[in-house]
Amino acid sequence: MLGLGNPGRAYEKTRHNLGAMAVAEVAARHGVSLMPNTRSKALLAEVKLGAEIVALAFPQTYVNNSGQALRGLMKKYPISSPEGLLIIHDELDLPPGVVRVKKGGGVAGHNGLKSIVAFFGSSDFVRIRIGIGRPMASGAIVNYVLSGPPSKERELLMVGVAYAADAIEEIVTDGVDSAMNRLNVR
Repeated sequence: MLGLGNPGRAYEKTRHNLGAMAVAEVAARHGVSLMPNTRSKALLAEVKLGAEIVALAFPQTYVNNSGQALRGLMKKYPISSPEGLLIIHDELDLPPGVVRVKKGGGVAGHNGLKSIVAFFGSSDFVRIRIGIGRPMASGAIVNYVLSGPPSKERELLMVGVAYAADAIEEIVTDGVDSAMNRLNVR
C-alpha cells in the first residue's frame, strides 16, 4: 500500500497528502507507526489484516517522484503483478471526501501516478481515490493541492481519509470487488 503525499511539516495537512494520511490511519488502528526506512525512501509499517501481513508506505520523495520510492519498496516487497500494488491518492475529479476504488485506468494528470506508471511500466494497479474537488479559479491547481483546506472542507476530507482506511482493510480481507461494491455507490 502506497499512500501518496509530500514529506515535511509544511505539507502534512494539505490536500495532496490524503493518501499518506489514510495509510497512517490504518497503521494507527493497528497500534503501529510509520517509521523511516532509508533503503525504500519511505516511512514504513507492517500490519496484519485478516490473514495477510501488508506493508503500509508513505514515500519520502515528493509526490511527483513517487516511483523512486516504489523502486526501493519493490526490492523489499516483491510485487508479482499490478494487482498486488495499491495506491491511495487525492483526486481532483471527485467532490471533497468522496472515496472511490478503481482498478487500472489513466493518471488524470496526477504527477504521482505518472511517476509510478513510468517506473512500474503499467497502470493496471488498484487505486483508492480520495476526492478533493477542483479549485474555483482555473489554473490554480498546484496552489490548491498544496494548501490546507478550510475547516468545513477539512472535516469532509477527514471522513474521506477514514473511508479510504476502511477500503484498504476491506481490499486486503475481502477483495477489490467487495470494496468497489460498497464504496463506489455511496
